[in-house]
Amino acid sequence: MTFPNGEAVVKVENLHKRFGELEVLRGINMEVDKGEVVVIFGRSGSGKSTLLRCVNFLEDPTEGTVEVSGIRLEGGHRTRGKRDQIRLLRLHAGMVFQQFNLFPHLTVINNVMEGPVTVKGISKDQARATGLELLGKVGLAEKADVYPIRLSGGQQQRVAIARALAMEPDVMLFDEPTSALDPELIGEVLSVMKSLATDLHMTMMVVTHEMGFAREVANRMMFFHEGVILEEGPPDRLFNHTQNPETRKFLEAVL
Repeated sequence: MTFPNGEAVVKVENLHKRFGELEVLRGINMEVDKGEVVVIFGRSGSGKSTLLRCVNFLEDPTEGTVEVSGIRLEGGHRTRGKRDQIRLLRLHAGMVFQQFNLFPHLTVINNVMEGPVTVKGISKDQARATGLELLGKVGLAEKADVYPIRLSGGQQQRVAIARALAMEPDVMLFDEPTSALDPELIGEVLSVMKSLATDLHMTMMVVTHEMGFAREVANRMMFFHEGVILEEGPPDRLFNHTQNPETRKFLEAVL
């Protein structure tokens, strides 16, 4: 779907998520515009990853609405019709997880091709050509016929990014994509993510503790605290002029 500049790709309204008695998200309202990079940060358990999982309905919101690329869904129980809408919504929202979740029995190129061929019905030849192009963008074209076990963690995460991009999503959701990596491998993944933002102008929601990436790439940052957005704004304001003591305390601890 093509969006005019300034039109929201993602809209979240009054989003709540409860696990039994525990309310993890407490009325989240937010929008992400086309081409915008939003970094979501905060302490463990503040609801950051749950938000991303609700945006693509890996978790059903308890209440509230989520809209991605014009596909609007209410929280609550799933029905057969709603399941069809969820599948449609997910075509527009690529997800990259902490763990790489590659299929170990498939080569790198076949991992990247799998979604376009099986979900979108694209021919194998076309999917392979696109997959090789995407692997080139993440610096792994020469690894196309290798199995994931032969790759480093950073390389596997870059394949996971190429696999998500192969579905041509309108927004990419990154759930702490470097947290499972050794320190020396983090930079290569962040470099690919930076190029997505600067070269492809990809709309991105990124849950991360990598504040250097946030300072350099984010258009907007959101500090989550106990299930609410406690403070948001451009990186310069949050890093240098935050007014909230909780935000300041967190940033002082991680910087």
